[in-house]
Amino acid sequence: MTGCCGCCTALKPRYKRLVDSIFPDNPEDGLVKDNMQKLVYYGTSKPEKLDRIGQYLEQRLSRDVTRSRTGYVSISMEALDQLLLACHAHSNLFVESFLKMVHKTLESPEPQLQILASQSFVKFANIEEDTPSYHRSYDFFVSKFSSMCHSSAEPETTRIRIRVAGLHGLQGIVKKTVSDDLQVNIWDPVHMNKIIPSLLYSLQGCNMDNDPESPKEDESPGVVAEMVLRDLVCRATFGNITSVLKPVLQHLDYHKLWVPNKFAVKIFRILMYSVQDQYGHMVVHHLMSHLDAHNKDEPRVKAGIVDVVSETVVIAAGGSVGPSVLEVFNTLLRHLKSSVSVQTSDRQRVLDEKNFQEAVINTIGEFANNLPDYQKIEIMMFVMGKVPLLDLEEDVSSGDRKDTLLQTMLLKTMLKVATKYRTVLMINAFPPAFLDPLLRMSLAYDAGIRLIVQEILHTLLDRHDNSGKLKFVRIPKDIQALNLTVEKASQQDIFFIKKNGPQFYSCIYENMLQENNKVDNFEALYCTLALLSIELGGEDILVDLVRLAMGIQNISVSSDLPVTHTCAIHAIVAAYLNLIGQLSAIPNMCTHVSEIIDARKNKAPHLLPDFAFNRSNTEQSYPTSTNVKDELLFDQAVINEALTSRGYDTSTLGTPFTISRLSQSRLGRMDSWFAETSSGSWLQDEVDMAHSTSDIHSITLSIDSSSSSQTPLMGQRGQAPEDITFESLKKIITEDDVERKRSQEMKQKAILEKFQTAPFEQIVAKIDAESMVFQNKLSEILTTISDENKDNAPQHQTTAVFDMQFPDLYVY
Repeated sequence: MTGCCGCCTALKPRYKRLVDSIFPDNPEDGLVKDNMQKLVYYGTSKPEKLDRIGQYLEQRLSRDVTRSRTGYVSISMEALDQLLLACHAHSNLFVESFLKMVHKTLESPEPQLQILASQSFVKFANIEEDTPSYHRSYDFFVSKFSSMCHSSAEPETTRIRIRVAGLHGLQGIVKKTVSDDLQVNIWDPVHMNKIIPSLLYSLQGCNMDNDPESPKEDESPGVVAEMVLRDLVCRATFGNITSVLKPVLQHLDYHKLWVPNKFAVKIFRILMYSVQDQYGHMVVHHLMSHLDAHNKDEPRVKAGIVDVVSETVVIAAGGSVGPSVLEVFNTLLRHLKSSVSVQTSDRQRVLDEKNFQEAVINTIGEFANNLPDYQKIEIMMFVMGKVPLLDLEEDVSSGDRKDTLLQTMLLKTMLKVATKYRTVLMINAFPPAFLDPLLRMSLAYDAGIRLIVQEILHTLLDRHDNSGKLKFVRIPKDIQALNLTVEKASQQDIFFIKKNGPQFYSCIYENMLQENNKVDNFEALYCTLALLSIELGGEDILVDLVRLAMGIQNISVSSDLPVTHTCAIHAIVAAYLNLIGQLSAIPNMCTHVSEIIDARKNKAPHLLPDFAFNRSNTEQSYPTSTNVKDELLFDQAVINEALTSRGYDTSTLGTPFTISRLSQSRLGRMDSWFAETSSGSWLQDEVDMAHSTSDIHSITLSIDSSSSSQTPLMGQRGQAPEDITFESLKKIITEDDVERKRSQEMKQKAILEKFQTAPFEQIVAKIDAESMVFQNKLSEILTTISDENKDNAPQHQTTAVFDMQFPDLYVY
């Protein structure tokens, strides 16, 4: 009967006749549209027939595919697309028939049929189904479309079309499954390990810009792959972003794409621009974990990963680097320390390690650039805590060279972070926990380390971009030629410099004494002095700055520094006094400074910056003697008189500025500073502010016997001075506290025993007696007040307040 129906068209069911009618005799004529409309109307009016229509079309398509009748296959797929678009809501079984037909077509070796099937699948993916299918599987489609992305068919135009079709097919799968939890989980590793490498392969291998036969830009595999990757990543949630990142990192590892890392940077830029903002930190986290996994790899590979991290952080929003910022910095610093500790004689390896270290430093700087300012200070404090503190007077040759190199790298890291920070208030830029160790590092033995610390100070002190104008030591006739930006310091900044000024002055003074200073060190010290004057200087600290300058001048007179250092120090003092003299606008001081500078030009040009900081000088260029005539030195008495004439308190200016060179505890050891101000005015003004930053274990107060005769607590006349240390003060305070606590406990114990053992009548009588004493005393006071009021009262009679009768309304 079936065979008979096949031969006799009239005996076929109507749905089969309608299906047959859409196929023309010549496949080149295409789909018969009028009959197709009849078939669509029949399917919508009788949805129960859709399943049979789909099965019959599937049979015809399978036969045509087997016989390679491409034209009829195309007509079948077009008919399926129209039926699916019109009738998809009525039957899930029809959809299953459609997928079987797409499956069968994709298995064809004909490229044209594969492309046709992928196009139909994309149309199906754009249709929203009313009811989900729980049993539907897309495993075959994921595998097939992924393999099409790697097609090597010839010619090239056909290969490109197949790859683009495969990419569109993957995009259709993503659209169809990613938003429906009841569909197959496309985020499973078994699927992502096929999809992601296919997309990356298309992005990596297709560069068709110079090919005249290449398709349009929007149809090239690279452009389509980027579009699909962005679409996939933007749909990823917190739990799914890992499924995308792991295959990406594996692909870059397997194909060794970290060196060079141009492609890796491109991929992660796509990821960061596509991922949701709140998940951006996950990308950074996975990159850092991947860096840890490659800890033992070549430095070039690690440098490539770090460069990608740097590019990633640049794109990240300010708050998307995650809550564990210090973890990221800790990881980078750990890799930096590991790189510094590498010892090798291979020059190429040494160069690679340096490049890796620079990459880490730059990445930390980019991280810091995306953080708020207060976190940048915390990061610098965190890095400062990682710096090994060596003996500051120990030569590098006798110390640990690795630690010295680590100090240098960590301080460069701090400098990189400091360049991203914008100082508003000095008290915020220099918290004590950061300022103390930083100034301590400024006294390190290594000249390079000291220079980096000075550069950090320049970056944080300079709020008006003046450091570039003060980089070189010069003595202009008019400082307006420098185009400096000078603003009056705020009260907070004045308080800061009054409190921490002694530390800055002491460190600068001792830095001048370093025998291994180079030209760069002296120029950096001058820049620090100038920035202190411009950013924090004013009438409040002008005397202190002048006193520091005169103390620096005395170094060359009293010390045995090399002649090159002596000339540089005198040149710095001349340039600095010229700067602060013109900034403060004190005519007499400016006149004196100009006279000394002119005298030096005629008699000792080696004491001026033009000679002292000329890097082309040789040893023969300098004089043999370091003695400087008094007429070429700045006269402290003249400067004192100039300041006094303008109303400045110069009581401390006459005390010589001297400080002993200490090794371990230079910072905060202000013994000489306090001792040299024996008049006490400086001590009274500054000791309260400097106590928090000084080393309290080393404070020694030496009181002269003649000045302590009127202070009995300091001992008898002629008695030797007593050392007051932190331990002694702590002991006294502790003993007082113990005695006070013991006495209080004894009193409490006596009261408790009295109430526990004494009779009740005795306790009541004692309380009554105490209350009577209080009442009698109160009455006596009130009576005295009343009598005085009566004596001083005017003629009319007044009533004392405590004798007045108030209404009940006013009585509590």
